[in-house]
Amino acid sequence: MTGATLAPPIPEDANGLPNSHTIDNVDGYNATVFAGKSEQMVKVCEYLEQSGFIPQALVQNEVDWFYGNLGIDDFYFAMESVETIANHIMSLYGAKILAFTKHENALAVNLEKESEDSSVYIHSSTPGVSQIQGPQFEKRIDEQYLDHSSASQAFRVESYRSNPTAASAMTPQLRCYFVTKCNFVNPNPTAEEETDITQVADQNFLKKATEPTLKIYEDVMRNVLQRTGPVIEMYEVKGTRERRLIIGYRQGSTQGFFSAMSDLYHYYDLYSTRKYVEQFSNGVTIMGLYLNPVPNTRAIPIEHSIYQVMKETSLLYCLPTTPLQEFFKTNKLSVQETVYGYVCWIFAQHFLNRLGKEYLSLTSLLDKSNPLHEEVLTTMKKRLRQDTFTREYILDIIKQYPDLIKLLYANFATVHYVNQREASIQPTISYQRLRTVENLSTEQLSKKIKSVTSNVHEQMVFDAFLIFNKAVLKTNFYQSTKVALSFRLDPSFLPEIEYPTKLFGMFLVVGSEFRGFHLRFRDVARGGIRIIRSRNREAYSINQRTLFDENYALANTQQRKNKDIPEGGSKGTILLDIFQQDKALVAFQKYVDSILDLLIVGETMGIKEPLVDLSGKPEILFFGPDEGTAEYMDWASQHARKRNASFWKAFTTGKSQSLGGIPHDTYGMTTRSVHQYVLGIYRTFGLEEEEVTKVQTGGPDGDLGSNEIKISKDKTVAVVDGSGVLYDADGIDREELERLAHSRLMINNFDVSKLSERGFRVLVDEDNVTLFTGEVVENGLQFRNTFHVHPLASASVFVPCGGRPESVDLSNVQQLLDNGEGSPKFKYIVEGANLFFTQEARLRLERAGVVIFKDASANKGGVTSSSLEVLAALAFNDEEFEEHMCVKDGEVPEFYEAYVKEVQEIIERNAAVEFEALWREHTKTKIPISILSDDLSIAIVQLNEQLQNTGLWENTQVRHAVLSKAFPKLLLEKLGLDTLLERVPENYVKAIFGAALASQFVYKYGPHPDHFAFFDFMRENYYTESN
Repeated sequence: MTGATLAPPIPEDANGLPNSHTIDNVDGYNATVFAGKSEQMVKVCEYLEQSGFIPQALVQNEVDWFYGNLGIDDFYFAMESVETIANHIMSLYGAKILAFTKHENALAVNLEKESEDSSVYIHSSTPGVSQIQGPQFEKRIDEQYLDHSSASQAFRVESYRSNPTAASAMTPQLRCYFVTKCNFVNPNPTAEEETDITQVADQNFLKKATEPTLKIYEDVMRNVLQRTGPVIEMYEVKGTRERRLIIGYRQGSTQGFFSAMSDLYHYYDLYSTRKYVEQFSNGVTIMGLYLNPVPNTRAIPIEHSIYQVMKETSLLYCLPTTPLQEFFKTNKLSVQETVYGYVCWIFAQHFLNRLGKEYLSLTSLLDKSNPLHEEVLTTMKKRLRQDTFTREYILDIIKQYPDLIKLLYANFATVHYVNQREASIQPTISYQRLRTVENLSTEQLSKKIKSVTSNVHEQMVFDAFLIFNKAVLKTNFYQSTKVALSFRLDPSFLPEIEYPTKLFGMFLVVGSEFRGFHLRFRDVARGGIRIIRSRNREAYSINQRTLFDENYALANTQQRKNKDIPEGGSKGTILLDIFQQDKALVAFQKYVDSILDLLIVGETMGIKEPLVDLSGKPEILFFGPDEGTAEYMDWASQHARKRNASFWKAFTTGKSQSLGGIPHDTYGMTTRSVHQYVLGIYRTFGLEEEEVTKVQTGGPDGDLGSNEIKISKDKTVAVVDGSGVLYDADGIDREELERLAHSRLMINNFDVSKLSERGFRVLVDEDNVTLFTGEVVENGLQFRNTFHVHPLASASVFVPCGGRPESVDLSNVQQLLDNGEGSPKFKYIVEGANLFFTQEARLRLERAGVVIFKDASANKGGVTSSSLEVLAALAFNDEEFEEHMCVKDGEVPEFYEAYVKEVQEIIERNAAVEFEALWREHTKTKIPISILSDDLSIAIVQLNEQLQNTGLWENTQVRHAVLSKAFPKLLLEKLGLDTLLERVPENYVKAIFGAALASQFVYKYGPHPDHFAFFDFMRENYYTESN
């Protein structure tokens, strides 16, 4: 099971199916017996007689019928007041009258009573049938109570199916739900207490549950605490066909699960006599389902179908509700086919080829090196993607052809579903299902799609399904338990015209709270994982549309940025669903865990079944912090360790110091690189820092923003952050700004009394604010989002330390080119924030005389720090790593302190060397710095790859000479070169070798050196030493 490294996998029998447990045929809960039932009946009769709604002669009969014939559990009568029960009886009497007047033979019962701490729902219910219409009480229970349950505010559910004494059309079978607020024995358990069910359970549950139930639930609960995903156990009841399914999971880790489970077992003609949802103050939820076959069913026997229910429970846990749910509820598609269709819908949204031949023709006519032509192409690409195939349009097409989904799913499953049939007497239902669907080849499917669909658009949508099937190299789709769906894709399907730099690897991850990608340009690659939030539906729609392109651009920037280090560029993005904006941690954990499903090789305690792996070789990814994930790196590292991943120490960077991490923000690693470019400008142009005015986006609460404030001495006139805009034409009070930076507070905490008469603060939630200029700001949010192009945003230096990608493009760059006096608003720009400017905007600024250094050059301190952090993790064994790299109880190891200083020196040296190289080449060739930056990066990356595969690597003396300079001095002194070469993987050492030589050479000789330059470089720097 996913993340289940601390608990053994479920053993299998000869059929390849999990062993079940067997229990006695006794109730798991003590039956509620209401002693005051007779007295209550008398009071209810009196109440009804006084109300006069039911004729007095019929009151006793109606009360007797309600209490005696419907089979309602005593829990209801013990829980509800006389008034509520009387009102429900009157409702049923009214329903009988209505049915009579309509000449209907069936009585529809829908009773409900909601209060703050408890609710009751009773409705007529046919066993084994999901409610498509009507009140849908289970969905309401999910949305109002279970989805939002937490340790501090939790609700438990008891549900019973009535057993009427004389069932008839006018005495229907009822389903009753009782929701009550939990009253925990210990609301705040310690780490020792949280595994004791008598400490963390609800008091009513402890009174009702039998000893065997307490033991079962405690075992499940303890397993949940050790895992990320759900724990699924099944119990056979002796002497009956009943199967009890117990499912444990963490509160808040899934949505709509209670109602979705009903749809699942109904699909297999099963129904529940009882079901319970119990909450615990340690953050665990446990659902108990008592399942039986529908009478006289012709479906697959429960003895076999229960295992399929268990398998598909994990799919529902990942995605309880999708827009294709109606096909599942109405038995047109299975759970697996529905979820597959949903994933392909997401895939189609991102990768449906929507540009067409006309766009390709236009690209051949226009000059892509011309910024204006490039901007036209970019705008046209965005417009085509936005207007041609919307999410809704694609979904409407998919819904028209459920039979095509079946065929395409069979094509996918034939490759990736592993049936244990060699050792199996009886194939699984998943395998049997595949045998009943026509198994078409890709070519046959393509023809089928063309013949069935009615137009080109419909054909394109289902062709995207086929592309998805061909691209999937491995997936956790069929693993017993998982928390989200992950797919390793072959990126070769991406059109080169849109994505000219080829990706090495690509992951798609889909969860109930998010969707995400991970892209990398080399086998060994590094990059951050970014959380993307959306303020409203419009923002979500834009983010969803641009998610992959943004991820690709960020990874590409990272590839260029990583030129000084062994790893290539990568990036991960997690787009939170519009209704799940508060679930960042849950989404991150699911994203990481589901990708680990595909990285951990073989049949492990985390993955029970084998994977079909078409890639044919193991992979390792390296994750780093980015927007919204800096605090989660510790968890990811420790989780990889729990799952027995051999690479756990190096899996994440930016960890806390106690785990050997070098926090970027604590030591200002990213800022040290950015600020070297600022200092390089001051040095080159003879500027005094204290006299220079500066505008900064990204405030004192962020990593880059806070450290830029702390490390600089300039006259900052404007700061823009998530809370609003802070401005002072006379210079913002530096002491107050530094106070915020040290406390990591937004500018909404700035003491406005320290602003001059020419200063203001406008927050995003403020409207109609009058500035000292007389201008009225109508909307604070809009003002914040566009202040970087506002007339007041003018200074000598602009340092973006935060902000959305493409904040400045050709549509608004013109506003930066005129400060009202015919000159650009900024003389110098150092792009600290990734992709803040489009390349076309940068070139337009340079043509106007602005000196701009782009992100791929300036913002590389963080990746250098991360790379050296990983190198230490790879170089030291566990004991040495603990001794030299882990800060314990505030005690900083001597080596750690010195190593951090060396990392800072390396970052500053690399930044200064690249600055000088860029300025030298720009002065010599007049080529724009923004182009030179890319030229240098490309030259280094290409030379690096060539050097790793030349005879230079095979020359031991040269290799040792290069590596003696490339490895950090402290690691060489502590371990020696031989030990480092022995411990660090060879492909990683090769990358260090290539990166060191390539970057040193290109920085000295430029991106286009003469033919003899490399020989001179090696003779001067290495041949003498190696000889």
